[in-house]
Amino acid sequence: MANIETVTLDVADPAAAKRFYSTAFGLDTQVRLRASEAPATGFRGFTLSLTVSQPSTVDSLVRSALDAGATTLKPAAKSLWGYGGVVRAPDGTIWKIATSAKKDTGPATREIDDIVLLLGATDVAASKRFYVDQGLVVAKSFGRMYVEFADGPGPIKLGLYRRRALAKATGVSPEGSGSHRITIGGGTFTDPDGFAWEATESVPAF
Repeated sequence: MANIETVTLDVADPAAAKRFYSTAFGLDTQVRLRASEAPATGFRGFTLSLTVSQPSTVDSLVRSALDAGATTLKPAAKSLWGYGGVVRAPDGTIWKIATSAKKDTGPATREIDDIVLLLGATDVAASKRFYVDQGLVVAKSFGRMYVEFADGPGPIKLGLYRRRALAKATGVSPEGSGSHRITIGGGTFTDPDGFAWEATESVPAF
């Protein structure tokens, strides 16, 4: 059964990226980094999300990300589903920080409840079938738009979102080509949209 144990981002400067993720989000072991100059233009087809408990924690993490060098794609704001914002890390990875709560219930913290990898799928139904064949269990499914898989023992959750809709939700154009610049640790296969999975031990840590 596939299970996301880590994600590895291909970046131009692993040392700088490591400083950013530690300073901005306090992420050390969950996100690995690998030096790469693989060409990539535009939207890379995925986002990483940090789910937190309340709006003040969203603001705290967004602020520390911007202070560490991220740029704003969508300012933190209320919506029908809660509160959140979207930033682009200096290495180009898109991060969403969000909560389903609309009001604070305590002092701001920097505690992250969940890390979610959303893959942009050209055909959500086909990608869903592919991942079910790899042993993943569907927790939620909304037609050809969105799929959420049940939590595994790994620290990172997986979801599928229609590529164009995912780009729109993060405030970028859906156009993009070249490398996804991400490798998923926890399996050995490549999905219909070209996202590569590797056994965790074969993915170098930085």
